[in-house]
Amino acid sequence: MDYYQLRYLKKLSEIYPTIAAASSEIINLQAILSLPKGTEHFISDVHGEYEAFIHVLKNGSGSIKLKINEIFGYTLSNAEKRNLATLIYYPKEKMKLLLEGVQDRDEWFKLTLFKLVAVCKTVSSKYTRSKIRKALPDKFAYVIEELITERMEIDDKEVYYNSIIDTIIETKRAGTFVVAICEVIQRLVIDHLHIVGDIYDRGPGPHHIMDKLVDYHSVDIQWGNHDVVWMGAAAGQWACIANVIRICARYGNLDILKEGYGINLLPLATYAMYHYSEDPCKCFKLKELTDNAREDLLNLQIHKAISVLQFKIEGLLIQKRPEFGLEDRNLLHKINYDNSTIEIDGQIYTIKDTFFPTVDKADPYKLTEEELQVMHRLEQAFLNSEKLQRHMKLLLSNGGLYKIHNNNLLYHGCVLLDEDGEFRKIKWGDREFIGKDWYDFIDTYIRKGFFQIEGEEKELGKDMMWYIWLHPNSPLFGKNKMATFERYFVKERETHKEHKNPYYEYYEQVEIIDKILENFGLRPETAHIINGHVPVKVIEGESAIKCNGKLLVIDGGFSRAYQKETGIAGYTLIYNSHGLILAAHNPFTTKENAIAEGCDIHYNTVTVMESSKRQIVGDTDAGLRLKEDIKDLKLLLDAYRNGLIIEH
Repeated sequence: MDYYQLRYLKKLSEIYPTIAAASSEIINLQAILSLPKGTEHFISDVHGEYEAFIHVLKNGSGSIKLKINEIFGYTLSNAEKRNLATLIYYPKEKMKLLLEGVQDRDEWFKLTLFKLVAVCKTVSSKYTRSKIRKALPDKFAYVIEELITERMEIDDKEVYYNSIIDTIIETKRAGTFVVAICEVIQRLVIDHLHIVGDIYDRGPGPHHIMDKLVDYHSVDIQWGNHDVVWMGAAAGQWACIANVIRICARYGNLDILKEGYGINLLPLATYAMYHYSEDPCKCFKLKELTDNAREDLLNLQIHKAISVLQFKIEGLLIQKRPEFGLEDRNLLHKINYDNSTIEIDGQIYTIKDTFFPTVDKADPYKLTEEELQVMHRLEQAFLNSEKLQRHMKLLLSNGGLYKIHNNNLLYHGCVLLDEDGEFRKIKWGDREFIGKDWYDFIDTYIRKGFFQIEGEEKELGKDMMWYIWLHPNSPLFGKNKMATFERYFVKERETHKEHKNPYYEYYEQVEIIDKILENFGLRPETAHIINGHVPVKVIEGESAIKCNGKLLVIDGGFSRAYQKETGIAGYTLIYNSHGLILAAHNPFTTKENAIAEGCDIHYNTVTVMESSKRQIVGDTDAGLRLKEDIKDLKLLLDAYRNGLIIEH
C-alpha cells in the first residue's frame, strides 16, 4: 500500500473509526445497490410556461397516474382514479371541491387517506428509509413513516393502521395531513429531474420556474441558447442585455425584468419615449398585448429602442472581436436612406423602416452619450439583481452545455457537422476543436465570464455568451445566421431564412449518431441522445423518435408560441427501472380547469426502450460510485485487520 493510499484511508477512518462502522456501511451500500433504479424525468424548452411546467412536474408526466392504475386497477372507476390523481397534484384546491358534495367528511378522509397511503407506500418502495425520512415533512414525519412501513412485530396490523388514521381524523388534522402526504408522493415519484435547456424567454414565468428549481431536491440543467443569453446579461454583457430586453418587450414580458428581478427600466423607457414618441413602430408589433393601451404603446417604443441599440452594440462587439468572424452581420452601414434599400450578401433588398433618430449615418454603430448612460445603468441593474444572480448561480452549479448520465447523452442543440456528415472543425487561435472538445472549451469560457476576477479572459468569457447565443459555430444555436435584423426590417422574406446545421439532416443515420456517442465516450449499442431546441412538428407527421430510438427530440412545443407549428404542447421523457417512456402533451389550459375537470395535458405515451430485466441502482452511475465506495471501505477493513490503521 503506497503512502497516498494509506493517507486517504486514514482520512476515511475518521468517518468510519471502527471495523463495525466500516462493515455496517458496506452492508448498507450493498443493500442500496439492489434497490430499483430511481425514476428520471426529462423536460425541455419550457420557455417560461410556469403553470404548464408545474403541472407536468406535479404529475411526473403521467407517473402518478401509472402508479394509481397499478395499485387500484379495476377496483376504482376511471373518475375516482382521475380525482385521486388530481388530489395528489393539487391537494388543497381539489380537496375543497371534493368535500363540497360529501355528507360524512370523516368517512371521506378515512377512505382517502388509505388510498394515499397505498400510493405513498408504492412510490417509496424503491428508496432507503434514510432517503424517505429526508423527504418527509417534519410535522408528520413519524406518522407517515409508520403508515408506509411494514411493522412485522405487530400482530393485528389493520387495527394498528386504522388507529393511526382514526387519530389523525379525531384531532382535526386530516386536511393538513392529506396535503402533506400528497406532497410527499409528488416528491418521491421522481428521483431526479433533467432540464434539457431553454427555461427563459417567450413565456411569462421563467423566474418562477427558477424559484422552483432552486428548491428542487435533485436537478441538472443543460443550458439552452436562451439560457446562455440571460447568463450573459446577468454577467453584464451589453449585447446579451439588449437581446434579453428586446425579447421580453416583444412578448409583452417586461414585468419579468421589472417585478420578477427588480431591474429598473425607467432610463430605457424615458429614452424610448423621447426618441420614438412620433414613430408608429410598425415593424415592432408585440406578440402579446395588455389591457392598457398606453402600456402597449410604451412597450412598442421600448421594443424598437432596444432593438436599434442592440444592432449598434452588436456592431461594436463584432468590430472588437474579429476572431468571431461575424462581419457579415453588421448591416446598419449598408442601409441606403435615399431609396430605402439595403445590401445583404451582394443583393439589394427593400427596407421597411428607416426612422433611426439615434443612428449617425456617418458612424452608425457609435453610441451617443445618452445611450452609454442608459446601458451603464442597465448593466448595474442586471449585476445587482440579487434574485437574478441567485438563479444564475443555480445554472452554473447544476448546469452545463451537456451531461452524460446513466448512459444517456443530454444536450440542448446539436453536435456541429459539415455538409458531408463529418464533425465540423472549429478553429480558435492556433487550436482546432470538434464535438465534445468544442463543448468543453466554450463551457469553460462561460464560467470564466462569471468567475474570473478581471482581465481579458473574463471579458472574452462574457462576450462568448453572446457568441454562443447566435453564432453558426454555436452548438446551442445550430443555424447559419440569426436573422433578427432582416425579420424586423427587410421586406423580402427569403432573407429571413435561417438554415439549420447539417446535423438535422443526418440525425436519422445510425452511423452518425453512433459517431457522436463514441465522441462523448459512450457505447453506441446501448446509449441514447436526449435532445431539445428544435420543436417536433407532429402536425406534419414528424416523430420525436429519431434513428430507431437512439435519439429522442423532446421539444414538442411546450411554449404556446410554438404550438400552432407543432400541434401539441411538448414532449417529456421518463426513465424508470422498466425503461424509457416518451410522453406527449396537450396544451395546458388553466390550473383551475385542471383542478375542476380533472383534465390532464398528458395524452399519449410511447415506450422507447423496455429493459429485459428491471434495472437496479447497481446498473446506474450512482451505483458505480457506490461500488467504488464499497471497494474503498473494504480496503479500510483490510488496513484495520492488518494493523496498518488503529481503530479509534
